[in-house]
This record gives sequence, C-alpha cells and structure tokens, in this order.
Amino acid sequence: MKRRCPICKTPTDSEVNGDFPFCSERCRDRDLGNWATEKYVVSEPVFDMSELDAAKDPGEQKAVHDDEDEDFKGFRKPDDTIH
Repeated sequence: MKRRCPICKTPTDSEVNGDFPFCSERCRDRDLGNWATEKYVVSEPVFDMSELDAAKDPGEQKAVHDDEDEDFKGFRKPDDTIH
C-alpha cells in the first residue's frame, strides 16, 4: 500500500518500509511525541458510560443522570446520527 507519511508527507510503501505508515523511525517517534505531549487528543468519548455498565451486567440496568458522571462533565453528549 502506498501512502504519504503523516508527519513529513514523504511517499512511503507498506511492502518496503517497516515503519509504515511513517517514512522513518524519526517520523514515527515524532508522532508518538505528539500524542505524549497531548498535541493530538480524542475530542469526545467513543461510547456512553451507561452502555459500558449495561455490557458489564446485562441483567441489571440503572438510570444514569447527567450529573452522575463526573468523568465526562463538560463533554458534549454524542448524538445518534451517522456521519
């Protein structure tokens, strides 16, 4: 598979380059550093905590109120639309 390195935009190939999708170990380390310094962040939770609770114990479901979940305070609630 041929792509461009997400850091420096140099063409790279998965069949030839062991650091794919990066062109080099340097670009791979820079990307890791960007995550470590929080230059990259996940903008919102992928799932709702009530879904996680329901998956842990499907026989018991409890109501989750907006003010109960301290971990996600300030985050926008995910909507059900498909993008």
